[in-house]
Amino acid sequence: MHYSSLSSFTHDRTPATGVLLVNLGTPNAPTPAAVRRYLAEFLSDPRVVELPRLVWKSILHGVILRIRPRPVAHAYASIWMAEGSPLMVHSRALSDAVRDHFQHHESGPVQFELAMRYGQPSIETALDKLRQKNVERLIVIPLYPQYSGTTTATVFDAVSKTLQKWRWLPDFRMPMHYHDHPLYIQAISDSIQKSFHQHGKPDRLLMSFHGLPQRLLRAGDPYYCHCQKTGRLVAEQLGLENDEYAITFQSRFGREPWLQPYTDVTLKEWGALGIKHVQIVSPGFAADCLETLEELAIQNREFFTEAGGEQFHYIPALNSSNAHIELMSALIQQEMAGWHPLATDNTHTAEHAKSLGAEK
Repeated sequence: MHYSSLSSFTHDRTPATGVLLVNLGTPNAPTPAAVRRYLAEFLSDPRVVELPRLVWKSILHGVILRIRPRPVAHAYASIWMAEGSPLMVHSRALSDAVRDHFQHHESGPVQFELAMRYGQPSIETALDKLRQKNVERLIVIPLYPQYSGTTTATVFDAVSKTLQKWRWLPDFRMPMHYHDHPLYIQAISDSIQKSFHQHGKPDRLLMSFHGLPQRLLRAGDPYYCHCQKTGRLVAEQLGLENDEYAITFQSRFGREPWLQPYTDVTLKEWGALGIKHVQIVSPGFAADCLETLEELAIQNREFFTEAGGEQFHYIPALNSSNAHIELMSALIQQEMAGWHPLATDNTHTAEHAKSLGAEK
């Protein structure tokens, strides 16, 4: 194992706390080539697809990466913003806004970086930037409110893999979920209430979460339970009765059963039953992306209206809203609790080090 060193290390450097916000990732362009690179990295993660490696590798490279990139690139092109991928644009805006909240923090300098679990900027690249900024404490915030081994745990894997190469490890903290945090529940509830005021209260509210294979729930992944608790707490905050909302799961892939009920099937059933007005929110996504802007707001709108529905409104993710900034800031403050203030003047330490023979 090669342990990397800080070539710029000096004993009088000012230590800092580092905060790394991590989202899932995105292709860097809405093109088949960029999508192919992204999917190859994403779907090669053994936590994302739990199949024997040789079997899955033949399926991934022999079928999926030959067929999927072109239609997925077309879907990305339909939602691409002038500034780039929506997920990247909103994640960066959130990270920048939260960083501004910590410009003059009582604990000492706080340095921020944004990373994508798959794609760029990578976790390794972002962590190296923080290391060059003298980070001695590290807080990693995965932008996944509900924990899953397929999401939050993969962030830990990537961070751990990078830190294995560091000679001086920082103090490290990483919240594993915030699915029931009061500020999170309030932020989601307020965004829904805002939509109700704007469009009128719907016949049904649909809370759609990204799906997972059912076997992961049976294997002990708490994701399904976290989603159910989020949905229940939001419904209670809004004062909704059981027949006024539903919790469903989207984005299933392959032939095996995934978490149910399915979002698209539910919307088709509601349209056929004469339900005319639906509003939909996806609380598991911190930032709007392909799954919300194209799958929910476009595809599922069509499913609902073609089945007989009339009004369909997608409620945006929290993105870089003030409520989301407040939530992220609170999570970071929570992780900082118990740490004493960092030294801001290490002149004495440097002088003592030189007296013992240090070069700098």
